[in-house]
Amino acid sequence: MSVKIAVCVKEVPEATAQRRIDPATRRLDRSGEQTLNPYDGHAVEEALRLREGAAGPDTEVTALTMGPPSAVRTLRKALALGADRALLVSDPSLEGADITLTARVLAAAAERAGADLVLLGQQAGDSDSYVMAAAVADHLRRPLVTQVAELTLDGSTLRAKRQTETGYDVIEVPLPAVVSVSDAINDTRYPALKAIMGASKKPQETLTAADLGITGESGTEVLELSRPAAKSGGVRIEDEGGNAAERIVEFLAERKVI
Repeated sequence: MSVKIAVCVKEVPEATAQRRIDPATRRLDRSGEQTLNPYDGHAVEEALRLREGAAGPDTEVTALTMGPPSAVRTLRKALALGADRALLVSDPSLEGADITLTARVLAAAAERAGADLVLLGQQAGDSDSYVMAAAVADHLRRPLVTQVAELTLDGSTLRAKRQTETGYDVIEVPLPAVVSVSDAINDTRYPALKAIMGASKKPQETLTAADLGITGESGTEVLELSRPAAKSGGVRIEDEGGNAAERIVEFLAERKVI
């Protein structure tokens, strides 16, 4: 069978880069070295494994992202890993987009790519946002499975083993669907030198918001940023004459904990 898979990836600051907020924009300063969100690397890897397995060699894997023109570097990393084509949505009107607007763009781009399956990593490495997959699925009106630790495809049915706090759920959903994978699902591969050199020759498309029919601005505005309040020193209770337990009970009772 032939399946089209879209993998949503994000460009994030290098793990070793110093994180700082731009005081003018009140957003994360992205002027330093950027890289492929490591959690999205697992989504790319899973797409490639599906293509190598049940989905078959006719499967097309598209890496897509929203960002400035420089984000093409991250897409080329996905291409070097094995993605077939890249799709970049870049538009000045999308600068500083919040989760809602970003999800609309990614959903429209995945639809433009004709994706039967949309894969995402479990979270963003810079903002630690876990909700993008849910937002994309909502815009696409498709089934969603999150925190997937094992994924198999049987015809047009996905079987997902999902991590929970108490164990695992096994869920079956029909295609088309949206899935976010956990970082425990696989070990990501390293691109070969030949693949890195050939990445720039693979199909790469850049679209604007207008190309996707997206209008409107981010509905979120950061009004003020401040450091968290300094924590006061704790209370130290030492055992003096065997009365420590009694003093601890009194301390908790004063604060209505017991």
